[in-house]
Order: sequence, then C-alpha cells, then structure tokens
Amino acid sequence: KVQPLDSTWWRSLQAMKNPKQRAQAYVQKAAMKNADDMILYLQGGPGFGAPTPVAGLGLSSEGSWAGKALSKFTRVVLMDQRGTGRSSPVTKQSLEKRFPDLFLLDGKEEEEGEAMSIQSIQDLETEDASKVKDALVQATDFLAQFRADNIVKDAEEIRDALLLPTNDEQHPRPYGGCLGQSFGGFCILTYLSQVEHPPRVCLLTGGIAPMATDAYVLYQSMWERVKERNLRYYDMYPGDIAVVQRIVKRLWRQPAPLPSGGILTARRFLQEGLALGGSPSAFASIHSMLSTAFLDDDDNDEFTKAFLKKMEYESSFDDHPFYFLLHESIYADGPKFSPTRWAAHRAYEDIIHKTPSEFDYKLTSRLNNNNNSNDDDDVSGPTLFFGEMVFPWMADGDYVELSGLGMRLLAHGLANKEDWGSLYDFDRIRAVLTTTRTRAAAAVYVEDMYVDFDVSLKLTQRGGPLEHCKVWITN
Repeated sequence: KVQPLDSTWWRSLQAMKNPKQRAQAYVQKAAMKNADDMILYLQGGPGFGAPTPVAGLGLSSEGSWAGKALSKFTRVVLMDQRGTGRSSPVTKQSLEKRFPDLFLLDGKEEEEGEAMSIQSIQDLETEDASKVKDALVQATDFLAQFRADNIVKDAEEIRDALLLPTNDEQHPRPYGGCLGQSFGGFCILTYLSQVEHPPRVCLLTGGIAPMATDAYVLYQSMWERVKERNLRYYDMYPGDIAVVQRIVKRLWRQPAPLPSGGILTARRFLQEGLALGGSPSAFASIHSMLSTAFLDDDDNDEFTKAFLKKMEYESSFDDHPFYFLLHESIYADGPKFSPTRWAAHRAYEDIIHKTPSEFDYKLTSRLNNNNNSNDDDDVSGPTLFFGEMVFPWMADGDYVELSGLGMRLLAHGLANKEDWGSLYDFDRIRAVLTTTRTRAAAAVYVEDMYVDFDVSLKLTQRGGPLEHCKVWITN
C-alpha cells in the first residue's frame, strides 16, 4: 500500500525534469550505504535489454526468479547493457546519424541495383570511398566498446551511482549477488576476470563461456547439437518434415517480401531454428506457426499473411543488430582467438561440402532436381533448421535493418577484426573463487543448443578455472 508521504514524494519526483536530479532523489530516498542487498541481473544476448517488470518479467515468488530474488534481496538491478534497451540503443538508424559517411555509397548501390563487393570498395579511390573507409574504422572501433569488458565496468558505475557517496576506500561495496543468463553468464566470467571486487555471489544459468576455445572449433561441435535438436523436433512432429520442405522449395523459387521490409528467403526461414533450444513450449510454437504457413492445401503455395507477420515478429535481428554484429565477438578472447571470420558460416560450409551432407538444405529439400526424389545427390532425411548462428549473407538484403553497403562493411569489419581485447583470465577467476571472497554456482544444461555442454563442464573440473564453482547439471 502506498503511504500518503510516498505518494507526495513520488509526485514531486515526477515534476523534476532533470534525469540526474531524479536519480539523486532515488538514491537519497533509498539511503543504501552498501550493495549487500542488491542483486544485478545480466541479460542474455548479446544485444538485448533487460526484461520489463510485470510486462516481461513476472514477480511471483513461486514462478519467477525475480520474485525469488526479491525475497532474498531488497533491490533487483535490471541493467540495460550499453547499446540496448534504454541505454542509448544502437540500431542502423542511430549508426546512420553517428557515422553518416559510412552510408555514403548506399544510395549508389540502390541506383545501380547491384551489390558492391567489399573488395571493390577497398579498391575505389574516390573521395566518397575514402570517407566510407575512414568512417568504417571509426564505427568498428566504436562497436568494439560494447562487449562484456565494458558491460561490467558499466555495472560498477551503476552500483556506485545507486549508493550513498562515501569517502571510505578501505571497505569495498560489491553487489551482494549477480545472476547471468546465457551471455549474461559470459559477462559474469569477465567480471571475475577483470573487476577487483566482483559480486559476492555469482549465479550462472546456461552461461559458462567456452573460454580458450576457437570459435570455428566450437561451431563444429554446435552444428551437431543443432542437428540433434532438429531430429528431436521432427520426432515430435513428423508431419512437419514435408511442410518444411514445401516452404523451402517455395521460397527457393520465389522469396516472399515481408510486411515491414526485408525478404523471407529459404535461408532466413531456416533461421527459425534458433528457437529450437528455447523454452519447453518452443517446439509447439514452431509447429503452430508452420501449420498456418499456406492459405490452401492445393499446389498454389500461397503464404498466409499471418505466417509472414509471424516470421517477421519471431526474428530478433532487425530490432537487435548487436545480436548479429557482435555475436561472434563474444568468443574473441584476445588476439589469439581473433579474428572470428564468420566462424559458424565457415564451419557450415565445410560440413556441407562433405558430399552428400544432411546439413545441406538444397539437397534435403531437393531443390536442384525438379522434384525427382530419386536423384543420387539427394540426402534422405528432414531439412535441418539452423541454430543460433550468424552468417555474412544476413547483410545482403534478407534483413532490412542489417542491409546496405554501410552495414555490410561494418559486419565484415567486425568479423575480421584482429585486435580484440582479452575477456577472461583463468588464474584470476580461480583465485577469486578459491578465497571464497566470491562464491559461484552454475546451472549447466546437457542438451544446450546455445552453449557447448562439454566445454562448459571441462572448465569446472579439477584444475579448471571454475573448479570451485558449484555445478548443477540439468536439462
């Protein structure tokens, strides 16, 4: 129940137009001298803001982690990581304003109706081309500041801003706890590696980063896990084997324009497999969407508008470009593991060139033989969806907010960046957890499609950096 005094204070707070004044008023009202009763939540991604209470995050103490956390702590800090949510979100629109020169030649590409190659830009010596190249360096350096190393620094700044000022430098005031989901867990490991006084309790859910593992090697393993999730899906819905093949054939012949721009191609459609490793209801959601794909059961192959809208809604890349641009950079732990050079795509290409390959949707959907299923090059079995992988072609027009020469140059610039900074320090993680100054526990999922189970478990074994992390193996 809101007391009259609180109501009056709240109304006076809303009258303040200066955000800094409002923030200072919050701090004075809370009167928190330390962060022992604060738990920080780090969202998965990269590229997603924190969930909004009530609207996107339940507060029930029985069915919600947030409700449970509030029963243990007095404050839950839902941090929009830099460049996401309301933390000055980075989008194509904002990049066009910040780095206009990067997009100078986008119009030229549209006029000519033909995509310019990355190499052709490097070879151009015009004034505009020179401006584009300079802007590319600036934009690449700018986006390099949005990884876990700076996210944890921001978390420290936020904590200090929420506490009453102090001149006592002898007694650190770390967060009482921190919960990291998936990529948020990666951030926690960077926290343990780089911050002198990390949170006292660190909880990781599906978020043990595959430290000291080359991205290409990692994706070779992850493609196999994606296949297993696909086969499990088709075991549950065997009728969808034919439906998926029909959709892929239709999109191969004629890609479908989407309501808000972009093109639904066969390859973009297969990225719906990103959801296969999600919640327990993920399989049912995909099946429900596929069941609405076609307007009629005849041979016209006309898509319903509802299906096209759903396909657009289910994709996160247009609204969250970091999920594309910085996705593989989370594995670039210093120069030794850089550049990533589209590691998932390279692993996929190598797999499908082992002829014949069950991963090659062109074969499993029988796209090249005029529906003659007896062709020797065909591979029996279902068409496999992709997983949580990003590809260079995503900037070639499939996604409207990722496309255009400027975005394509930026994506390739980040993929080929050779001087990424270090994210993890094995010795420091081990030292922090050995002293019990910080305690850690992690939930590791056996069939995790997003984070490699075997690599995660290896890091928690005797002698590993997370030897003193309590591990709960589940599914």
